Amino acid sequence: MKKFFLLAAVAALCLSACKKEISNLPDETQTGANTFGAKINGENWGPLKAGILPTAPILEARFGVENSVFINARNFSRTPLETEMEIYLRNVTGPGTYRLDQATDVYPNQSAAYAYYVRRKIQVEDEWITSEKATGEVVLTRYDTASRVIAGTFHFTGNARYGSAPITVTDGRFDLKIQ
Repeated sequence: MKKFFLLAAVAALCLSACKKEISNLPDETQTGANTFGAKINGENWGPLKAGILPTAPILEARFGVENSVFINARNFSRTPLETEMEIYLRNVTGPGTYRLDQATDVYPNQSAAYAYYVRRKIQVEDEWITSEKATGEVVLTRYDTASRVIAGTFHFTGNARYGSAPITVTDGRFDLKIQ
């Protein structure tokens, strides 16, 4: 009986650490469906968990000060490799186009809107962020503070902070309930 439980535990651990892929990006919707996806250098990417761990949320959106919006999507599916994407917008007044074209740091030290992607294995391997030279934009198609729904599309180029090649993010879309 002990062998069975040991074998079951090992199988569960292996299955939770398997590499998972995203075959399709989510549809572009505006209902608060809690979806997020994009192509990074042509490959589909989106938030995914790895088995039952970790317990951190893989997708969240929240309002902040100065009419800001913070979106965070995490992919833990290739543990111990983690990837994460952030989008931060300032002075959001409603649907429209928001440029990502200024040098800034990431949350909580940001001074401008940005998109950011990080790859880490416990410690950061590299980070990519928009700037005046690596730009992008977010098009909000729905910004409903009463229903707490934000939806839109995005694309950006990110320059690496630690020497990796730049990344190109295309076909980005999200449809989120604000927490």
